[in-house]
Amino acid sequence: MNIITNTEIIPDKLEQAQKIIIELQKELILRIEQGAGPFLAAIYDSKGSLIAKAANSVINENCSHNHAEMNVIKAAELVFGTYDLSSYNLSRYVTSEPCIMCLGGIMWSGIKEVYYGVPSAKVEAITGFDEGFKPNWLNEFKKRGIKVYGNIEAQIGEEILLKYVNSGNKIYKPSN
Repeated sequence: MNIITNTEIIPDKLEQAQKIIIELQKELILRIEQGAGPFLAAIYDSKGSLIAKAANSVINENCSHNHAEMNVIKAAELVFGTYDLSSYNLSRYVTSEPCIMCLGGIMWSGIKEVYYGVPSAKVEAITGFDEGFKPNWLNEFKKRGIKVYGNIEAQIGEEILLKYVNSGNKIYKPSN
């Protein structure tokens, strides 16, 4: 597994991230059966306690910004009663690399660490979804003190995305 990072990862954190990403991928299969989109995100505190979890709900709620990452940030903000999560030392885990909109949401929320499964290039190749223009986003996050670790257990996520698409489920993308 080739982990994509903008900083060095501690082995214990990698092991925890792998476990959480695998759990999210497994739960995603159930969420898809219930009508959710093909992405699931969770936010944990520095002690490893789950703060919030949310799936993509763009299609079933007819709202283009209801990506899993945006939904989970909103849920965490409701838990803490603030839009500024920076003092809580939170980590966000998601089944796939964040798109351009979600990168902005993460940056402005105050989340300190990001862990993801499937890289954007694979998401686009499998689903046809446009992840957006993201030049140097890893460096931009690093400048802001946000640590990023990606391509974690990506093969499991790729299989789920492929199954989602092959099952005839709708992928959100606007008409041109």
